[in-house]
Amino acid sequence: MRYFGLTGGVASGKSTVARMFEELGAKIIDADQIGHELLLAPLPTYEEITRRFGKEILSASGAIDRKRLGAIVFANPEKLRELNAILHPRIIQRVEERACQYSAEAPRSVIVVDAALICEAGIGGRFTKLIVAWCRPEQQTERLMAKGGVSSEEAKGRIAAQMPVQEKLRLADYVIDCSGDLENTRAQVRALYAELKKLVEER
Repeated sequence: MRYFGLTGGVASGKSTVARMFEELGAKIIDADQIGHELLLAPLPTYEEITRRFGKEILSASGAIDRKRLGAIVFANPEKLRELNAILHPRIIQRVEERACQYSAEAPRSVIVVDAALICEAGIGGRFTKLIVAWCRPEQQTERLMAKGGVSSEEAKGRIAAQMPVQEKLRLADYVIDCSGDLENTRAQVRALYAELKKLVEER
């Protein structure tokens, strides 16, 4: 099975690139969405995270409030490592199950795993090729503030909690520059999709 990892820093344009791949016909596996699903009660992940981080991360309805949890882990690298140790193995398992399903249903499809922490988790080697979407750090900060409703300080803290973009770029097989306009990004995605399609069809 050939499948491709797509990663990048927070607010780097990665999700936009994933949507563009999907428009071209790729099968997208959203690891972040899988992570959200794993936080739902009464799954074992929900119970373990609640025990580890306390009732203060819960909303009035008893659901895990991701903003409260995020405020804790992004301010404390050790807490972030604890959360990732709980989530990552389960996310990887579900991603691989879904990739196998897509490959069986459509053997010639391009399967792209959209996941923010591929490099941090050290799982880039699981993929046939690794794609990194990036933009300038000041753009990341601006986009995260606009999208996430966070302060400049909080945005910079979240960016700093991830691997520096230059390190991710060194690990990349392919790079998508999202610092320009959408049409520029789309042209890069279109060209790369054609190349990935060839790789899948060669097997």
